[in-house]
Amino acid sequence: MKPLDFGSLGSDLIENFKALTHNYAPGYLPRGIFRVVVEKEISDHIKSWRFIILAGILILTGIGAVLSAYQTISTSLEASRWEDPFFSLRLFTAAENGLPSFHMLISLMGPLLGIGLAFDAINAEQIRGTSYRVLAQPIPRDYWINAKLIAALAVVSVLLLAITLCVMGSGMILLGAIPSIEEFWRLLGFVVISTFYIGFWISLALLFSIIFKQPATSALASVAAWLFVTVFYSILVTMMGQMVSSMRGGYLVWTRSLMSLLPSQLYSDAVSVILIPEIRSLGPLNTAQTYGAIPSPLPIGQSVLLVWPQITGIIALCLLCFAISYRIYMRREIRSR
Repeated sequence: MKPLDFGSLGSDLIENFKALTHNYAPGYLPRGIFRVVVEKEISDHIKSWRFIILAGILILTGIGAVLSAYQTISTSLEASRWEDPFFSLRLFTAAENGLPSFHMLISLMGPLLGIGLAFDAINAEQIRGTSYRVLAQPIPRDYWINAKLIAALAVVSVLLLAITLCVMGSGMILLGAIPSIEEFWRLLGFVVISTFYIGFWISLALLFSIIFKQPATSALASVAAWLFVTVFYSILVTMMGQMVSSMRGGYLVWTRSLMSLLPSQLYSDAVSVILIPEIRSLGPLNTAQTYGAIPSPLPIGQSVLLVWPQITGIIALCLLCFAISYRIYMRREIRSR
């Protein structure tokens, strides 16, 4: 019988204790665990039919907007192709035959993509019982909800970047328009702003997914919020503006102040200035302000400074909505079924 080696046995116990401590004790979580959770969420999004359908709808609407813009550009800007320094950006801003431009379609369809990615992110996991099994592992709870947002933002940003590059490539093939460095940076800014705009709707749908227990209820609440912001809010603002202007005056100031609270209005203002360098102001200008002004496009730095409040507002709304979701979720008790 082989005698026991107490020295090797003691060293093995120490090594096993260190491994156990570093894997499970607070402050000694394995490196890369958050990345694993994010990759798992990204994989679930990409493999789902819901994302494929929503991405297909977004791509088809983008193709329609690009074809409409191509007809407009080929007929009205043929003579100024070599004179316009921002000819490639016209594919994203031109519209014809009642079809909105590309960035307006993103403003309309982007919220549906964000809602579709997150309206059942939490409550569906709780109904299936997978949230309890996941959180029973040595994974912090905040890792899970943070991964939901990061994964959705990553998927949206890659999708928007791919669509933007495809539109840019189609302009190079169909129109022979090679984008400049400034046009490329403006399109990159468009992708970043669009990602945070859709991120707001992801955070809102995530909030409803935490508040309501049924995915159908959270989906209806998210769509109702989108319809209110898109359709009914502007009607209410117009009616209130007419009532206030009849008493105090200043209809335009009152209406614009209320409309600036909308995420869609903030996005529209920011993207319009970024993609249309000729825009020098977002409000009305008097004669003194326009006197002596040189009618030239703004550099990209000046365009960003002009819409910096709108960009900050979009990012703040996204983070604020997610912060509310984070607080409610972290204070909620999760039990097994």
